[in-house]
Amino acid sequence: HEDGTVRFWDASGVSLKPLYKLGTASIFQTDCEHDSLNQAGEEEWPPFRKVGCFDPYSDDPRLGVQKIALCKYTAKMVVAGTAGQVLVMELSDEKSEHVVSVATVDLLQDREGFTWKGHDRLAPRNGPLPFAPGFQPSVLVQCVPPAAVTAVTLHSEWNLVAFGTSHGFGLFDYYRRNPVLARCTLHPNDSLAMEGPLSRVKSLKKSLRQSFRRIRKSRVSGKKRLNASSPSSKVQEANAQLAEQAGPPEVEMTPVQRRIEPRSADDSLSGVVRCLYFADTFLRDAAHHGPTMWAGTNSGSVFAYALEVPSQEKFSERAVEAVLGKEIQLMHRAPVVAIAVLDGRGNPLPEPYEVSRDLAKAPDMQGSHSMLISSEEQFKVFTLPKVSAKTKFKLTAHEGCRVRKVALVSLASAGSEERLENCLACLTNLGDIHIFTVPGLRPQVHYGCIRKEDISGIASCVFTKHGQGFYLISPSEFERFSLSARNVTEPLCRLEVARLQDTSCLSNSSTATPKLPQANGTHVPCSPEGQRSPADSDRSPEEHPAAFSPGPIDSPNSSMENPLDTTGDITVEEVKDFLASSEEAERNLRNASEDEARPTGILIK
Repeated sequence: HEDGTVRFWDASGVSLKPLYKLGTASIFQTDCEHDSLNQAGEEEWPPFRKVGCFDPYSDDPRLGVQKIALCKYTAKMVVAGTAGQVLVMELSDEKSEHVVSVATVDLLQDREGFTWKGHDRLAPRNGPLPFAPGFQPSVLVQCVPPAAVTAVTLHSEWNLVAFGTSHGFGLFDYYRRNPVLARCTLHPNDSLAMEGPLSRVKSLKKSLRQSFRRIRKSRVSGKKRLNASSPSSKVQEANAQLAEQAGPPEVEMTPVQRRIEPRSADDSLSGVVRCLYFADTFLRDAAHHGPTMWAGTNSGSVFAYALEVPSQEKFSERAVEAVLGKEIQLMHRAPVVAIAVLDGRGNPLPEPYEVSRDLAKAPDMQGSHSMLISSEEQFKVFTLPKVSAKTKFKLTAHEGCRVRKVALVSLASAGSEERLENCLACLTNLGDIHIFTVPGLRPQVHYGCIRKEDISGIASCVFTKHGQGFYLISPSEFERFSLSARNVTEPLCRLEVARLQDTSCLSNSSTATPKLPQANGTHVPCSPEGQRSPADSDRSPEEHPAAFSPGPIDSPNSSMENPLDTTGDITVEEVKDFLASSEEAERNLRNASEDEARPTGILIK
């Protein structure tokens, strides 16, 4: 949240339930805390004393949380904020009071000609700080310049955290508490990255640049219309029409692709780091695999680093080292949205500690790995370690939209959990969701999910690894959806009915197979336990073993003569038939009571 808090919610049901609230403001000295607030001016009259700090937003905007990375197996979490602060936290059941270690990472690397014009960084508090039970910070990593963190990722098995801003990215070892790598991604002409997100000069320059671009495009389109009206163009159109008429009608035309103009290298904010990724794969050669780190930027650049990570026993003896392995530049310089590595079987690599705890299958390290790079315009699969293009799908050229969110999801079959299919889920700027196969990138289905006018909903959308998703429909409400036929969170309603009658209740055949629970109030029939005795009618509804039990075949209320389907909708005719059968049963009982006084007894079944 913008006030520096992280809130945990129980999302196992159809409604969110609050679990835990974590605050990060107590670690820093904010704008509303000054020593001079409670000091009265001695020379001023009247002696007014300032007793508070009024802020319509009530919080320092630098406290805003931008990115979160969580490891559920080791209970470690990374919280990154607006002022370049990166907090590494650990879950503790007891309260404690300790000093938070502070480390600074210079992402500019003493680059000349750049001066930061944005906000200052948050000053941490000195000395031991008290912390309640829950997530407690252990290390504070401060990026310089203090720009907002745009990407963060955590690998708890290697004790590494990677973070990126609009100036570059860094790698930090939180076990030894020292920086491993810092790389500047700024372009020489990228001056807007020095002004920060709260600068008015930035917005003014951006609006002027967009205005000049619109004027330039209008002039170019006007010249094209003038050229189209010339006699030569009319002759070309006529020849094209004749060629279409002469061709056979059964010839399939290739789909028309939109022309995508490449972006210039000196666009504003081209050095923004969009995604970071850790993977154990083949980077140097095809015989040896090892830890790697990948970073994608706003200008279509991908940096791959080979990491030398010591074993668990030698973490305190050896330091982690990073060596640049490869650098890839996409042709159209489209921003890189996501990076993922696929094993020899085409499956995504498991998360840290999943294989060691028998929660996932070990990846295939025998076959060749592939790397999936998702940009705003297309998806492309490269082979590793040669980094040669294998297949691609141009989403913008085919559909005319841009990629906003991407995730690899595992979709299970509704009939069997063993049948899994790994797919690529993509949310576009039009609010549509596209699903592709991996690594073939064949389009599967296409759904309309979010209104294209709902910009905040599209920007806030997140996918889960099992095919569900969340997005904001208002500043305080989430909408939940599912792409999986098996993993669906929806209300499953069941209405239990117990009818007290003198005779046996109506029921279906005892050999009927029970149906699976469904949504929208579908009744789940209970297994019958035989015929009830009339004494059971004195019991409460909770004491009845089953809501319906079968009666004798030759009874007037026999289920063979008056079937009543309790698993579907009840019609008016069925109600009339049921009432008629009830009247007939009462008439038979009345006749039976009259016949008891006669000398000759009558047996009534």
